[in-house]
Amino acid sequence: MKFKKALMMGAALLFSVSAQSAEDIKLQDNSKILGKWNLYAEAIALHKEKVELFSEWEFRKGGVLHTESKDRFGRTKTLVIDLKYAVEEGVIKKQKTPGRSKMESCRVLELDESKLTLKCTFVYLFLKR
Repeated sequence: MKFKKALMMGAALLFSVSAQSAEDIKLQDNSKILGKWNLYAEAIALHKEKVELFSEWEFRKGGVLHTESKDRFGRTKTLVIDLKYAVEEGVIKKQKTPGRSKMESCRVLELDESKLTLKCTFVYLFLKR
């Protein structure tokens, strides 16, 4: 009986994971994300409380992600960083830290003319134009 229950739970988990990945939007290239985006919130889960952010991302041709973040506590004013990014295998791979080669994969969950929702390694990012 326990084996049957464990088997059913495993099948349900497998179905939910495959259903979630079926919802991902696979990018062919960077043409749909090029331009400026306002990164206005992040969350640890899609339907959890969002933390407000004050950052602007600009996906540029040539694989440069230009970021400008305002420190809401006033310590550094504005932080400007250029990161490398690429669209590979349908996902956005962006440089995790400036000057380092480690890349982070971000799946696209929602994309239209004005909204972009990303699922990165440990965080969901919410952007709008």
